[in-house]
Amino acid sequence: MSFGEAVRAEMAESLPPAAHCRLALLAGVLRAAGRLHLHGRGELHVDCDLASAAVARQLVSLLRESGATCEIRTYHERRFGRRARYQVIVGPDPRSLQVLEGAGVLGSSLAPAERVPRRVVSRSCCRRTYLRGAFMASGSLTDPRAGAHLELRTSSPESAHELAELAAEEGFPLTVHVGGRHAIAYAKRGDTIRDLLVALGAHGSELRLEEAAVLAETRAQANRLANADAGNLRRQARAAEEQIAAIDALGGAEALSRGLREVAELRVTYPEATLTELADLSSPSLTRATVAGRLRRIVERADSLE
Repeated sequence: MSFGEAVRAEMAESLPPAAHCRLALLAGVLRAAGRLHLHGRGELHVDCDLASAAVARQLVSLLRESGATCEIRTYHERRFGRRARYQVIVGPDPRSLQVLEGAGVLGSSLAPAERVPRRVVSRSCCRRTYLRGAFMASGSLTDPRAGAHLELRTSSPESAHELAELAAEEGFPLTVHVGGRHAIAYAKRGDTIRDLLVALGAHGSELRLEEAAVLAETRAQANRLANADAGNLRRQARAAEEQIAAIDALGGAEALSRGLREVAELRVTYPEATLTELADLSSPSLTRATVAGRLRRIVERADSLE
């Protein structure tokens, strides 16, 4: 199961308790994945094509408790490993059409409604539940290890903008992208995605994203420290080589004055030692700054000879 499928399954685990939120959830699923068909005898059918069995079962429960008739069918895709998909087909009877009109899928003339009615998403809880239904029907979310990317796919730019507007009302900025046959409303910021998952009821998935973000930051910090340590070691090695070459150019440590001679002998004897370690090895003990200053003077003298 992909991470996006796991998120949809978590959202489909339970139905919202309030009737108005159940209506918003029904509207979100049907408007995101529903298609209207007109048959020869003038009958209207709405079918909803879904990738999740859990979402299909929840949709059937919502429809039947509302009084609509429906059936569920299963088929396999011709591509992508022939994965199973689920079709929920809503009956053409008057009560079913009334349910679809009440959910804002059909207008009063039984034509597809361009926008979800405001009465369905007037409350904040209903807007969030509507977005939850849209994600359950057509949403996707990348694996936490692959970088954050959440999207809601729609069949028209107007639907994508509508989802972005509803999300913006709840404080979740989504960007709209219009492609060839589809339009999407998406988010790439990790904090936006995590907050949105919490608002849509996917608390377990949000925790997984949070854990992945912490692990990614820990790895990045470890890499930065490792790179910094490696850089320091390279600079230290180059400085030691330069100091030993300067000592040789001046005729060796024996050719230097007493103060410089001791530091020069330590550097030649311990070419990989840090300045702090050279200071600890000196007798009497010197400070790191003193060791650094004397080695700098040795290099400057060698440079002046050139």
